Amino acid sequence: MASSLKSGTKNLRVQQTAKTRQKPPTLRRFKPNFRWEETELEPYKVASGTVGDFRGASRQVLIGKRGEQVAFHVRYFELEPQGFTSLERHRHAHVVIAVRGRGFVRVGDQEYDVSPMDLVYIGPDEPHQLKASADESFGFFCIVNARRDKPRPIISRV
Repeated sequence: MASSLKSGTKNLRVQQTAKTRQKPPTLRRFKPNFRWEETELEPYKVASGTVGDFRGASRQVLIGKRGEQVAFHVRYFELEPQGFTSLERHRHAHVVIAVRGRGFVRVGDQEYDVSPMDLVYIGPDEPHQLKASADESFGFFCIVNARRDKPRPIISRV
């Protein structure tokens, strides 16, 4: 009796898990103002003393947060005019594709002007930062490994 009760509880748990786990949406339509259906607009980071300085940045996780079976995440970041990400490094690489407005990308000691459809490769452990121009928002896709290390901020000495 105890064995069948235990088995029944396990089966109920499996059924509940299957019901609550939903298949990720196959299509999320693009909406005005660089938003996507069924995709939450999130802060770039939660400010704390360990994340480095940043301003005017938001993100949307397009692939990688809803159970997609992939080894990478696709995120869309947007920087307000004069906004910027933290200066940081990671052990993983990034691929950045500019899609909206103009901005600047610092990789190591070099800074590059970027505009829509420019592609930037940021190798492992390379210090990097993205900045919007003074007069327009700058939006870009960022593709990274699904399993990755946390950013390590770099204190800029001006």
